[in-house]
Amino acid sequence: MKVKTSVTLSDSLLADIDRHAGRDANRSEFIETAVRRYIAALVRSKQNARDLAIINRRARRLNREALDVLDYQIPV
Repeated sequence: MKVKTSVTLSDSLLADIDRHAGRDANRSEFIETAVRRYIAALVRSKQNARDLAIINRRARRLNREALDVLDYQIPV
């Protein structure tokens, strides 16, 4: 379901939208796609930050495990 809303945009942004969306494109569809992509990027960024925090909390243990594995490698 779509809901009609009003958004105020600068002239220059609207010109950019028109330029990139193309002459026959629907502005609403272009803006909806852009916003969905932006939200997806925000979600990915937050997940990446959570993952990095987990890795950083466990870094010392992970590094010890990596060094232990390297000790088992046979020299070439």
